[in-house]
Amino acid sequence: MKNVKIIIEYDGTDYHGWQCQANLPTVQKTIEDAIRKITRENVKITGSGRTDAGVHAIGQVANFSIETQMDPETLQKALNSTLPRDISIIKTQEVPDSFHAQFSSRSKVYEYRIFNRPHPPALQRNRVWHIQEKLDTKKMREAAAYLEGTHDFSVFATADITVKTTVRTVKRVHVRKTRERIILVEIEADGFLKRMVRMITGTLVETGKGKLTPEGLGRILAEGQKTKNVFTAPPQGLFLKKVVY
Repeated sequence: MKNVKIIIEYDGTDYHGWQCQANLPTVQKTIEDAIRKITRENVKITGSGRTDAGVHAIGQVANFSIETQMDPETLQKALNSTLPRDISIIKTQEVPDSFHAQFSSRSKVYEYRIFNRPHPPALQRNRVWHIQEKLDTKKMREAAAYLEGTHDFSVFATADITVKTTVRTVKRVHVRKTRERIILVEIEADGFLKRMVRMITGTLVETGKGKLTPEGLGRILAEGQKTKNVFTAPPQGLFLKKVVY
C-alpha cells in the first residue's frame, strides 16, 4: 500500500463542489470513479479542503492509499486519459504515509477574479464575476490591509458553520488590476471558514464601489457585526490557487 499525492486543476462549472454528494456530480467522486476504472480498487481520496459548487481550482491537492503497481507517471497519464476534460491531474507523486492533504497543509491561497468593464464577457463568463461599475482598487487595497493578521472572521462566514474556532490568520491580501481589466484578489491564510473568501471579496467590492469605507470594513471585522455591506461574491470567480506544505 502506498500513499499518493495528486495536484488537480479543474473547472467547477458543472460540479456540485469538491466533496462527494449522493446522486450529484462532484470532483472528488469523478476522480474516485476514474481511479476505480483504471486500478479496480475502491479508493477514497482526501482533499486539502472543500470547494463550493461552481468554484474552480488551479492547485487543489489530494492524497489516497492504493495498492497498484503503476508508477506515479503512468497513473497520471491513465487518469488524464480517463477523466473528463474539465479535470486534469497536473502532478502525481508517492509521498510518506504521514502526508495528509488537509492536516499537513500550512496555508492555502485563493484567487478571486473580477472582470471590471461595461460589457459582459462571453468567453470567461464562467470564470469571473462581471461588474460593470468601475471599482476603486486603491480603496480596495486600503480595506484589504485591515484583514491581514489574526482575527475572528465569523462575520465573513455562513451562520451554519460548525468549527471549534472562527479565528484565522490571514497572511496577505493582495488586490491588483491587470491590463485586461481583471481585478485579482489573492488571499493566503492558515485556514478558511465556509464562504470566507467570497464574503471578503464581496465586501471589498462594496468598498470599491464607494458604499463602504476601508475604515468601515475594519470596524465590521473588529465588531463582528454583519451589515448590508457584507456581501457574498458569486462562486464562478473563485479559484483555489495553491496549497502550501
